[in-house]
Amino acid sequence: MSKIICTSAIDGAVEWVAQADAKLSEAIAKKGENCKTGFPDTAYYLPIIYSLTGEKVETLGDMRKILNRAKLLLPQRPSEHIWLPYLGNALDAGIASLFACEIIEACKYCIGPNPIDGIWLGAANDIILRERGVEFVDGTAPGFAAITGAAPSKDIAVKIARQLQEKNLYVFMGGCTNGVQFADQLAEAGVELGWKTRLVPYGRDVSALIYALGFANRVALSFGGIKPGDFRGNLKYNKNRIFAFVLTFGEVTPDKYAIAAGAINYGFPVIADTAIPQILPTGVCTYEHVVSSVPYESMVEKALEVRGCKIKVTKVPIPVAFGPAFEGEIVRRADMQCEWGSKGNIGFEWLRMKELNEIEDGKITIVGPDITDCAEGSTNTIAIIIDVAGRKMQKDFEPVLERQTHNFINCAEGVQHIGQRDIVWIRISKNSFKQSFRLSHLGSILHASLHNDFGAIVDKVQVTIYTEKDKVDGLLPQARESFRERDLRIAGLTDEAVDTYYSCTLCQSFAPNHVCVIPPERTGLCGAYSWLDCRAAYEINPTGPNQPIQKGGTIDAAKGEWEGINKFVNDNSHRSVERFTFYSLMDSPMTTCGCCEAVMIIVPEANGVMIVSRDDLSMTPCGMTFTTLMATVGGGQQTPGMMGHSKRWVTSPKFIPYEGGIKRVVWISKNIKEEFAEELKAACERAGVPDLIDKIADSDSATSLEELLPFLEQKGHPALTMEPLL
Repeated sequence: MSKIICTSAIDGAVEWVAQADAKLSEAIAKKGENCKTGFPDTAYYLPIIYSLTGEKVETLGDMRKILNRAKLLLPQRPSEHIWLPYLGNALDAGIASLFACEIIEACKYCIGPNPIDGIWLGAANDIILRERGVEFVDGTAPGFAAITGAAPSKDIAVKIARQLQEKNLYVFMGGCTNGVQFADQLAEAGVELGWKTRLVPYGRDVSALIYALGFANRVALSFGGIKPGDFRGNLKYNKNRIFAFVLTFGEVTPDKYAIAAGAINYGFPVIADTAIPQILPTGVCTYEHVVSSVPYESMVEKALEVRGCKIKVTKVPIPVAFGPAFEGEIVRRADMQCEWGSKGNIGFEWLRMKELNEIEDGKITIVGPDITDCAEGSTNTIAIIIDVAGRKMQKDFEPVLERQTHNFINCAEGVQHIGQRDIVWIRISKNSFKQSFRLSHLGSILHASLHNDFGAIVDKVQVTIYTEKDKVDGLLPQARESFRERDLRIAGLTDEAVDTYYSCTLCQSFAPNHVCVIPPERTGLCGAYSWLDCRAAYEINPTGPNQPIQKGGTIDAAKGEWEGINKFVNDNSHRSVERFTFYSLMDSPMTTCGCCEAVMIIVPEANGVMIVSRDDLSMTPCGMTFTTLMATVGGGQQTPGMMGHSKRWVTSPKFIPYEGGIKRVVWISKNIKEEFAEELKAACERAGVPDLIDKIADSDSATSLEELLPFLEQKGHPALTMEPLL
């Protein structure tokens, strides 16, 4: 611990014990040792003393024994003190200070000045404890901020108070700076104070902060099952369950250092606006103990970060209904106000991990036209950039969280989200538009949902939505490079190397019977989830849509069929799918949802298959566009000879190997050819036909069967001489 803080805390503790001694002596002289004492309408005697020592302080005489105990906790006097590089001495001094301050405040109730005066409320009674304390247990209130001192201005005080209220935190206030208190500033600005607004002014003196810590002790006794005298249990409960912290404004005097040291015992860190010495290593607190020189505009965010306080958004702040009941809702074109992405327009979403100091939690920015600026029925471009930060966040978690965008946005009434990565398609209904739903509300949904569902790893969420085409075009290559890097992480891991695959049922809101099963060598149909992503998702959320599946006994190794997979798929497809194979298109292929990146369909005349990308708007040699193909194969259907899949799967060694793999591809959408040029070239070389990519037709060489067959014959495509598919 910093020598300056340690010495100052001990100095302050010595002062507090001396003040308590004088105040107690005065009270006994006026009222006698047998005078009853305690905080009004409470059953916890003096709660800090009772909870940590088990001692019932019922009279002024009882306080003498506690004060002597506080004196024993004081380390050597500062002038004689030999500094040691650990927290123990200062922490002991902090507890001595809390005992002393509790005695001082209790004596005030006996001989004055009365702690309850004007805006000052004094100790909370047991009725308030029962009403408010349970909120710290059920998560309604994630914690509290204990504020001492005064902000530089009343406007700053109001801003900070509002930020704390918005996070559902209680604000407990005590202690002044140059005679001015934070609560004074709020009252002067016309802010309503009291338990109803969660802005609780305990008292003008610094000693009044013991009411805040005492409240925490009482919560542990009442709702945590902690026994009086179990100081370890009580402090541990507060560290792990009561997410509180101290905000100190202005000069930090020894008396405040001492109270701060007392709070650190609870695992409550101190965040200061002034340049006091810092204590950054973890130890008693979850993270840092003292952080100083924090700007006012980021003080609340920094406090939440340092305390590890996880915010739950109890109601998503959007003007339409929100919940799982709307996940499967489809917005028809006739009911559509406007859409983003879809066919012929860029739409992508990209979640990036950032450092905590790089982003601002809850910041939502729209760059470009909003819904009000788009013509009714129009189709537009969009890029949704989601920046997240957290002390437990990992790079591997990016695609896991990114894929949740599909579910989160679909929970909004009148909003339809399909696809992922760079094939996003979003529609807003006319009715939701009339209810004032705007693009910023997509950001509100993502901010709230990521905090609520992934609070264990996410501390901050910032969303920027771009609708200016130039900016969207500029960001797309960066996003695609990130997607490519994610996909390459799994290179070298084979299906045979593991005995566990993973499920994904995220799309069951639109395709109730669809079950995606993801092995190492085949990404999910959406292209967003690899085997590694699913494993990470399961680690984050063991009850979520990505479940481990034991392969079980082998039914057919060549086709890729296992007993465990079949049982899982049957159980989770509402018994609609009895079996499927991983490596065959013709025999029970995987079902298809609405989020697949591409569709494969047999071309009997060419003895091969063609692959149509979602981004391809052209007519294809099979006589159907992608949209028509999706209507045929989507919705959770199992259709031999047709199958939805990711674009990258075409480059995998496990791409329909039972039918001959990539050598069966006779036509492919040009964008896949271009996007995966190097990977396709490597796959062709692996198949023994290095120039195969030149023999595969695309929209430039054939848009009909009549054009396709001559092209294949001219190029000498191997599918023409392979074993018949039918």
